Amino acid sequence: MALEIERRFLVRGDQWRTRVRWSEQLAQGYLVSREDGFTLRVRLADGDRAWLTLKAAVPSGAVSSEAPLSEAVHVPADKAATVVPLIRQEFEYAIPRADGEALLAQAPNQVLKHRYGLDLPGGDWVLDVFEGANAPLVVAEVELPDAGTEVVVPPWCGPEITGRHDLSNAALARHPLNSWSTAELGALLGPLD
Repeated sequence: MALEIERRFLVRGDQWRTRVRWSEQLAQGYLVSREDGFTLRVRLADGDRAWLTLKAAVPSGAVSSEAPLSEAVHVPADKAATVVPLIRQEFEYAIPRADGEALLAQAPNQVLKHRYGLDLPGGDWVLDVFEGANAPLVVAEVELPDAGTEVVVPPWCGPEITGRHDLSNAALARHPLNSWSTAELGALLGPLD
């Protein structure tokens, strides 16, 4: 079973720019996005690259880790019903660029972002600068080899948003930041000033 194990953080400032190793423009569309967290996404990147990605919750008991999946990330009780697990199944397949473009045109919910690969220890770090309807959101995420991996969080990372369903890429495609109320935006972006 292919697993995605990650943690996500809001980002303050631009001190992260000194750590950039590579960058690429991404357009992604959600062909399926269910409340249980199952998604079918098409992604286009610079050049001729395109992928189909399926993500789903990990079946209970399917992963051995020191912390149960539901406790791998602390999520406030009022957010418990909308948790996106720290560990998910992920299946990704390269497809021809023309197929990706055709599928993206069919996707009702889309996200545009510029992704940066970062030179940081402790896992594979990337940072997404969202564009269009989700600007000015900036999110860093680290993909980990296992759930028990210690993470040294850079000082430019703000609040951890791992498990915040409303800030998943699929949710941002459905309900982008430009449709959030002033109060919702203030609650999200206010601590980053």
